[in-house]
Parts: sequence; structure tokens; C-alpha cells
Amino acid sequence: MVIKITRSRPRRKKCDAFFYITKSLLFHDFISKSAAEIPLTSKREQQVQKANSKNTFPTIYCRYESLSMPNPFVVLATAGYDHTIRFWEATRGVCYRTLQHQDSQVNKLEISPDKQILAAAGNPTIKIYEVNASNPNPILTHEGHQGNVTAIGFERDGRWMFSGSDDGTVKLWDARQGARHTREYESRAAVTTVALHPNGQELLSGDANGNIRVWDLAMNACSCELVPEVGVAVRSVSVASDGSLVVAGNSTGTCYVWKLQKDAKTTAHFEPLHKLRAHPDEYVLKCLISPDVRTLATTSSDKTVKLWNLDGLGLERTLTGHSRWVWDCVFSVDAAYLVTASSDGSARLWDCSSGEAIRVYNGHHKAVVCCALNDSAVDST
Repeated sequence: MVIKITRSRPRRKKCDAFFYITKSLLFHDFISKSAAEIPLTSKREQQVQKANSKNTFPTIYCRYESLSMPNPFVVLATAGYDHTIRFWEATRGVCYRTLQHQDSQVNKLEISPDKQILAAAGNPTIKIYEVNASNPNPILTHEGHQGNVTAIGFERDGRWMFSGSDDGTVKLWDARQGARHTREYESRAAVTTVALHPNGQELLSGDANGNIRVWDLAMNACSCELVPEVGVAVRSVSVASDGSLVVAGNSTGTCYVWKLQKDAKTTAHFEPLHKLRAHPDEYVLKCLISPDVRTLATTSSDKTVKLWNLDGLGLERTLTGHSRWVWDCVFSVDAAYLVTASSDGSARLWDCSSGEAIRVYNGHHKAVVCCALNDSAVDST
């Protein structure tokens, strides 16, 4: 391993809805009902409180005032090589909306923190769609990359976006305006993955040559460079939500785990913690640290998903059911569930505690290579 150091919120809208979700099911089936079908009385609130006192799984209560589509507290979308983006009712497995993405396949999806827009990375553009609307067309198109866009993401307040591409660049964009990118960083190799550090001031990118670079947004430069395995492509990078760990998965089926200094303003020191042979002689296509920083999920060309305990990196369980490569995954906000996307044309919802697939999302006609889920509560402040 080579490590080289080279130093050189507008506030979100208040949630104006009430609906309830039984945690044992992740999402309640009433997600498909309109607000008018759900009584919003004090008696109803008392019933929910009474149910909470008897149920091991607490009920979360919410209210929605007006909607034209299923309640957007939970937004689940999938996409891939059939040039479509599909939105799903998570518990019922029903597709309620399909968008046509004519220009190219969709490589990555990301939902904004406020659940208002969906970003779709294609070749070579990024298109922005409204989540809770009937408009089938993108409201913005970001142009500037010269190849496949392989990574996208939003900063925590949704004001700006980042992206990575086969063209060897990492770019920053204004999320709400269609202007060209505001910044660009040269990686000198095809960028395969980009992750935002929770400090909001650094991006970590991985490339096809095996390099991991830290881009300091304040310095506007690369501040750190790692090479876990020379010449072996880094397929995925994940940063823990508390900034304590970084995990990178590569094309030999290995995940490298580094310890970082918590709450540090910059990522200047990577302490090697573990070399995990997650999927020997296969590709690690995605590695993802759970929101509670207890579990590492890895997806692979071996058709499996593996869940690892981050306290010791022991294998907790292997999720089997997909019949082809598993490209992408995303945790629910409480880390109890995982959604995966596969070349077999399906996405699946898994119960992480049991390892069972509790829902299969069928409808795509070709490989599904990306999925996005946002079930977090919108801040009321």
C-alpha cells in the first residue's frame, strides 16, 4: 500500500404531513393512499399512541396535506440499461411512475436530501427530475462531462452536487441551476466512484488506475493520495457518517478499511485497519457503510451481497437471490433494510437482520445497475 500526502444548510422546509409507518414492515401499505383516505383526528393519534404501548415496533406518526402521487416520505427509484427510471411503492413492490431516459443508460441515481429532485447520471449528462410531479421531462440538464458519468451525489443541504466520470474528472455543480460546473478536478484516470466526507469539505474519489484521492474543497486541490493496490481499479469508496472510517472496494474482490480521526476538519491521516477479502477473485462493485456505522455491505459480480460487522469485520450473512451481478445497494435510514440492484433486471428489498428478501421489484427489461432510497425524515427546523 502506498500513501502519499501532498499538502499544497439553507434550512429544509418543515414537514407538513402526517402518516405512520410500522417499523417491523419498514413502510406501511397506506403509502399508496391519498391524504383524504387517512383520518387526521386526535382520536386517531390516541389510537397510534395506544398501539405503540403494546407493540414492540414503535409506530411513527406523520401527516400529509396534499399529494398527487404516493406519499414521498419514502422515495425509492431504480434505473439501468433499458433507458427508464422507475419509482416504486416500497412495501407493495408496485411501480407507480416510469420516466424515459432516452439519451443513454442510467449509471447512477441520487435523491436530494429534501426529496424534491432526483439526479440521474448517464452518458455524458446528468439530468434532474422532479420527484413528486407528473412532469416526465428533466427540469435541468448538467452538461460538461465527456464520458459516462459514474458517480453523483448531493451535499447535505442539497445546494450543490458532485460527479465523477470516465473522462477522468470530478466536477461540482449548482444543484438547482443548469449552468456548467462550478469546479473541476483532474484525476488523470477514469473516475469510478466519488464520496463526500461528512465534514462537507472533502470529496474522496477512486479511479481505474487504483488511486484514491482526497479533494480539499477549501484548498481547491488534492490533499492526499492513496494507492491500495497499484494498477487495480477502485470500484467503490464509502465514508462513515461519523467520519471515523473509509472503505474502498476493488476489482480483485478486496475491501480496504482505514480509520480516520473523528470530527477532524480535514482527512490528512489514514490509519490502515483491515484488508478484507470480501469476494475473492471477483469484483466488489459497491461497498457501503450503514448509517449507524455498524455494518458494511458489499455487492459483487459473484451475484451475492455480503453484510459484515464493522466491529471486527466478521461476516454476518450472505444475501443470495440475484442471478447476475449485483451493482448497487442502499441502506434504509435506520440500517434495518437494504435495497439492491442487479443485472438480472430486478431490485430487491432485504431485511438485514434475517437476510431474507421481503420484496422483489420487477419491471425493467434490461440490467438494473443503480438504485436510490431516501426514507429519512425532513428536518422541521
